[in-house]
Amino acid sequence: MFPSPETLYPLSVGLKRTVFLKNIIKNPNIIVGDYSFYDDEDNPENFEKNVKYHYDFIGDKLIIGKFCQIAQNVKFLMNGIFHNHNYLTAYPFAIFDSDIPKKHPKSVIFPDKGDTVIGNDVWIGFNATIMPGIHIGNGAIIGTNALVTKNVPDYAIVGGNPAKIIRMRFDEKTIERLLKIKWWDWSIDKILANLDGLLNTKIENL
Repeated sequence: MFPSPETLYPLSVGLKRTVFLKNIIKNPNIIVGDYSFYDDEDNPENFEKNVKYHYDFIGDKLIIGKFCQIAQNVKFLMNGIFHNHNYLTAYPFAIFDSDIPKKHPKSVIFPDKGDTVIGNDVWIGFNATIMPGIHIGNGAIIGTNALVTKNVPDYAIVGGNPAKIIRMRFDEKTIERLLKIKWWDWSIDKILANLDGLLNTKIENL
């Protein structure tokens, strides 16, 4: 029987290196869909250590869709990483002296790229890094050690530093059809009933 999305350790063999991610998240600004998992041989329950510079006062969100696969050491850099480099100095004086923002309002203005959004059925490989505000499309694959600095289209495979599109997983017609049927929104029973079609290279079999 396929595990409930509420299961913490979903592997039937009992390994505790893989978790359904939404069940271990404590930060309300990290939102994860059903069945997305994180694998970490050291401590998968400490996933939030990989979400860097995620400060409450900024309010940006990390949003991860359903059925995503996230490997060990993947890092999500959030908007708190930025300093304002448009001025003559990029030094953040305001964080060390509470009087400075009152006298110099521009000292607390930092770049904001918005929320980081990971689509559904995305596979993010070992040690990849996602920069702030990036949107990764449904069905995309992010290669090992990739540094993602630009948005990634649906069903693209990207890799490198900075990451570039290596190829598209499917032709345009197939991608359009997949985005229309949104299988990740089906019930798990319907997904399992159509597994032969999903485990196929031809959309006609679905």
